[in-house]
Amino acid sequence: MAETKKITFSQATLEAMQEEMERDDTVFVMGEDIARQGGIFGQFKGLPDSFGSDRVRDTPITETAIVGAAVGAALAGMRPIADMHFADFMLVCGDEIYNQMAKVHYMFGGQKTVPMVLRAPDGLINQAAAQHSQSLEAIFQHIPGLKVVAPSNPADAKGLLKSAIRDDNPVIYFEHKALFNTKGDVPVEEYFTPIGKADIVTEGSDLTVVSYSNCLQTVAKPVAEMAEKEGISVELIDLRTISPIDKDAILESVAKTSRLAIIHEAVKQGGVGGEIAAIVAEEGLDYLDAPIMRFGSPFTPVPFARPLEQAYRLKPEAILEGIKRMF
Repeated sequence: MAETKKITFSQATLEAMQEEMERDDTVFVMGEDIARQGGIFGQFKGLPDSFGSDRVRDTPITETAIVGAAVGAALAGMRPIADMHFADFMLVCGDEIYNQMAKVHYMFGGQKTVPMVLRAPDGLINQAAAQHSQSLEAIFQHIPGLKVVAPSNPADAKGLLKSAIRDDNPVIYFEHKALFNTKGDVPVEEYFTPIGKADIVTEGSDLTVVSYSNCLQTVAKPVAEMAEKEGISVELIDLRTISPIDKDAILESVAKTSRLAIIHEAVKQGGVGGEIAAIVAEEGLDYLDAPIMRFGSPFTPVPFARPLEQAYRLKPEAILEGIKRMF
């Protein structure tokens, strides 16, 4: 068994950047307050001490300039890691992401690649409210030319970030803010988590549950544990990559269990769950013994008021009641 050490999700991403910056001097980091402050969640702390202000660069408060500069640097042969502070601000620089970062390789006949990573802290934390709490992965899953990942634990946080930095395509790296301080075992030796490959967290025979990011830890796992006590054997899949999605892992699991539930923190309407449900409906309908169930947040902005925010959050107990109706 490989040797491991227990570190936080945030430390794991820091190690990924350190290792890749030591290996390749074309890798550099840019964003708001990452050098002076160490990042709003401390995920860049100490990095300027090792690599200096030329390779860990503070920028003005302008997401448009950050992504535009990163695209330009990538086209010029660098491998930038750009930070968005909060994922909610990605829509400010929509043109740079949708029309430049995602399409340059295609529109210029593959003459240039865009090897850049866009780090995007997302998700619910305490009372961050409607403009600092969203889960926007489904928007970017819809854009050809982008790879989209969302790790749920420190080991995958490091492995996926290293894979993203070495990828010749632009990768959006969603990192849930509530995960930054969570600890987990991370291999000591160098490793990579492959982009596009889901993880079977637990094997089961009665129901496939697909989830990802923080929701896998705080909602899907408790649901699976409660279901097991009810006599329902759950196969839990950590999607890890939103695009390209691991269709084979999902279809193979549903062929075994005959039932599918998808759980994510993003609002249910228009979410990743709809895409997964469509894949199984198109390519695996004969496997199913019950309708597919999707569980996501209510179709409303994230509330600021604590009681309303609590009401907005997914409840494992309520999801279990929904799942029991599938049998």
